[in-house]
Amino acid sequence: MKRRLVILGATGSIGRQALEVVACYPERFEVVGLSCRSDWQALSELAAPHPGATLAVVSPPPGAELPPSAITGEDANQHLIEATEPDLVLNAIFGMAGLRPTLTALERGIDVALANKEALVAGGPLVLVARQRGKANLIPVDSEHNALHQLLRGTDPSEVVEVVLTCSGGPFRGRGRKELAKVSVEEALAHPTWQMGARITLNSATLFNKALELVEACYLFGLRHEQVRVLVHPQSLIHGMVRLRDGALYAHLSAPDMRHPIQDALLFPERGRVDFAPLSPEELSALTFEPVDGETFPAIELMREALELGWHGPLILNAANELALDAFMEGRIAFLDLLDTPRRALELVRSVEAPSPSLEAVEELSRLAGESLGQSFTAG
Repeated sequence: MKRRLVILGATGSIGRQALEVVACYPERFEVVGLSCRSDWQALSELAAPHPGATLAVVSPPPGAELPPSAITGEDANQHLIEATEPDLVLNAIFGMAGLRPTLTALERGIDVALANKEALVAGGPLVLVARQRGKANLIPVDSEHNALHQLLRGTDPSEVVEVVLTCSGGPFRGRGRKELAKVSVEEALAHPTWQMGARITLNSATLFNKALELVEACYLFGLRHEQVRVLVHPQSLIHGMVRLRDGALYAHLSAPDMRHPIQDALLFPERGRVDFAPLSPEELSALTFEPVDGETFPAIELMREALELGWHGPLILNAANELALDAFMEGRIAFLDLLDTPRRALELVRSVEAPSPSLEAVEELSRLAGESLGQSFTAG
C-alpha cells in the first residue's frame, strides 16, 4: 500500500529534492499535499505530476488564480495536514513557522520527516510530548542528524559516550573578523559544498546552523550538550560520528547530496535502493578535521550557554537570528552584526525567567525577542 505523503515547503531546496526521491518510488508514495510560503507558480508546476494533491499557500501573491480547493492563510500547513490525513509529513519549512505543523502531525499519530530544525529549537519539549502522545516516528532529515539516526539504530543510549556533528566551515573558513567586515550577501551565499536555500546557507556561513543542530541533536537523541562535539570537516563526506563506551568510533559517509538523507527519512525503517551520488573509496584519501574557530564564529558556544539557561534560551537566540537574517539580506546590517546577534540575544535570555513550555510561551518569547532586538537591525 502506498504511503500518503504531504510535503511542507515543497518549493524549497529540500522539498524539490524530496519530489525527486519520490519520483524514484512511484509504487511507494502518493503525494496528497504540497505547500509553500508564497510561490504559487512554482508550487503549481511541482504539483503537475500529482494531480490529486491538495495545495496550500500561506501568503498567495496578489492576483494569483488559485483553485477552489487550495488552502491559504497562516494556518495553511496545519489545515493541509488535517484535510489530507497523510501517513507521513515531510516538514521542510524554514524557521519557527514549522513548529505548529510538526505538533499537528505528531499529535495525530502521523510520522514526521523533519528538515525543520527550528521546530525543535523553539519548542523541543512540546515536540517530544506530542511524539509520545501520538506514538509517531520523528525522523531527522538534516544530513548530520540522519547520519546519527542511522548509526544509533538498535544502540542502547547508555552505550553512547559522545556524538560528532561535522560542518564544512562555510565559505569563510580560516578568515578572521577583520576579513569579514565587508562581506556581501552574495559572498555569504557561496557555500563550498552544499546547495541549499538562502537562509540555511547564510546560517551555515555564520555557523549558526550548527548551533541549531547542536540543540536538535540533544532533543532527538536524549543527549546533554556536552556529549555533542562539532568539528570542521571541509570535505563534507563524513556527516556524523558516534563514540561508544568501548572506545569504538563509528562514522557515516556519503557524498554531500541531500537526496541520501531524504530518501532514508522517507523510507524509514526500510533502506532505499537508489544511490544518487555514489561515493568512491578513492575520494577518502584526504579527510581532514579541525576545531571550530569560536572567536570568529561564536554561535555554537553561545548556544551551549543558552541551553544551560533553559529551554527558552535556544528559542530566543533563534528568534533573534531570524530577524537578523532578513536585515542582512536587505542590507540593513553588516555580516559582523549577524555574527554578533547570538551574543546580544543571550543577554536577553539571562534577563528572562524560563516559563513552562507552551505555544503561548513560544509566541510571547518570540515577540519579546523582536521588540528587544529587532529594532536595532536598522541601516547604519
